[in-house]
Amino acid sequence: MANLSKINVLMCGTALVLPNPIRRRVLNSLSMDNELIRPVQIGVVGLTLFDLRRLGKVDKLGMAGVNGGKFPAIREHLDKNIGGVYKDMDLTYAVDNKEAIDNMSKGDAVIIFTPDPTHYAITMYAIERGIHVLVTKPAVQLLSHHNELIAAAKKYGVVCMVEHHKRFDPAYSDARAKAEGLGEFNFFSAWMSQPKSQLETFRAWAGKDSDIRQAKTKTHYYYLSSHHIDICCWMLQDKAIPTRVVASAATGIATSEPYNCVPQTEDTITLLVDWESTTSSKHKGTGVYTASWTAPLKAGVHSAQHWYYMGEKGDITVDQAHRGYDVTVDDTGKTWYNPFYMKYSPSESGHFDGQRGYGYVSIEKFIDAARSVNAGHTKAEDYDKHGLPTIANTVLTTAILHAGRISLDEKRPVGIKKNDEWVLE
Repeated sequence: MANLSKINVLMCGTALVLPNPIRRRVLNSLSMDNELIRPVQIGVVGLTLFDLRRLGKVDKLGMAGVNGGKFPAIREHLDKNIGGVYKDMDLTYAVDNKEAIDNMSKGDAVIIFTPDPTHYAITMYAIERGIHVLVTKPAVQLLSHHNELIAAAKKYGVVCMVEHHKRFDPAYSDARAKAEGLGEFNFFSAWMSQPKSQLETFRAWAGKDSDIRQAKTKTHYYYLSSHHIDICCWMLQDKAIPTRVVASAATGIATSEPYNCVPQTEDTITLLVDWESTTSSKHKGTGVYTASWTAPLKAGVHSAQHWYYMGEKGDITVDQAHRGYDVTVDDTGKTWYNPFYMKYSPSESGHFDGQRGYGYVSIEKFIDAARSVNAGHTKAEDYDKHGLPTIANTVLTTAILHAGRISLDEKRPVGIKKNDEWVLE
């Protein structure tokens, strides 16, 4: 890849560039007007792109956000917590507003980490201008929008990927390979939660904008559930298809003291999904996916997550939250860490040393694909064949999530089928 031209990248959504060690200070000191600060994204995108520039893959960087008042504090934090920690990091970047995409050129790239309801419009706008896009999960909230993005990416010949970084987790990718030898699919269950302290952050920004508040309270499960629904869809790609979704929700914690979120806020959502084999008329499977914002405090992990897969010849269990690495401190107790996502400690030479983390790899794969397409070495559609989370390869994730939302709202099962494109019934 050394002979490929460097690529210019716009970071869309200013919350995503800040390193993890300063998350709490940022939440306390920066305005959150119209933007959601997501802990799992902070310190990954910006740090990765600065390092990819050091390695010769990225050229100019830009940063865009709704509220320009954040930029001075962000620059100060980057200088201290990235420039002051890692050697040879060029932290220069251009600051722009939400119209920044208009200043980009065909073949540039944008990475979108804005609130869920904005993904479709920003992604489509960029694609139509020949700009490669990496958008955070969930890609969109409506299946029709996802289908439109698939068509647009194909029409304009750009790489459009969804930042489903768990596909690059070494345990998950190895489990997918092993599942190939377990015969027909039978059962999958997944649990993902974040502690109820997240509701404090949620409440802080939700009251800023009524439209975002309403959208978020009706779709908070999109963000958490999308992780393992995508993993299941990825494992079952070309093996089985989803046909029906039934959803159920638990409520009462988020809407009570001390959180007092708006009345329609759900605590825990479970989707029950029917799957049918694409190769055997005898075999059907079941998927159960649960996501919660109201898990206990002081559990030792920020996000408890695990899943179980059963095929006709064996099963697989993955505990993503406990990676055999825990630290106990007198004041705070035991904490389990996941260095496979992002490693922040410098190398022996003082440089950033997290290139093997699957949060980093997810972004690098996108950058490499976009550069290759720009050079004419590959076509954007080639990456649909590689098991990467392209917009085409993630359509069933959106189909299940959208069907689940309808099932909750209308209290009925929702069918999924394919005509010329995937649709809901």
